[in-house]
Amino acid sequence: MMLTINERKNQKGFTLIELMIVIAIIGILAAIAIPQFNAYRQRGYDATAQSDAKNFYNAAQLAFSDDPTQTVTSAVAGFNASDGVTVTVTDGTMSGLTATFTHSSGSKTYTVYADGNITSAASGS
Repeated sequence: MMLTINERKNQKGFTLIELMIVIAIIGILAAIAIPQFNAYRQRGYDATAQSDAKNFYNAAQLAFSDDPTQTVTSAVAGFNASDGVTVTVTDGTMSGLTATFTHSSGSKTYTVYADGNITSAASGS
């Protein structure tokens, strides 16, 4: 009988309580990290739409330097919208250039104007 008790004392491993504490800590960390991860993704989508607005403006200015009388569309040479970004050109003339950019998973809509200004507003989705 004494041999059996001594053998159990020499066994190595984790107790059930220790394992439950580790699982609880992992759960707490996951509960904190997942909302932060979603916020980072959201900002990434918005940054993509804003970047597309800048790139579109540069491509439009390049097109206007070739022919100031032309009207540009979202298919202007030198510009390809990123995946998930919707481009709407309201006015494609050199003096009144106005285009909006929204990512399908983003929270903001960006508008670029003829003077190169880019404004943002919350999306209505």
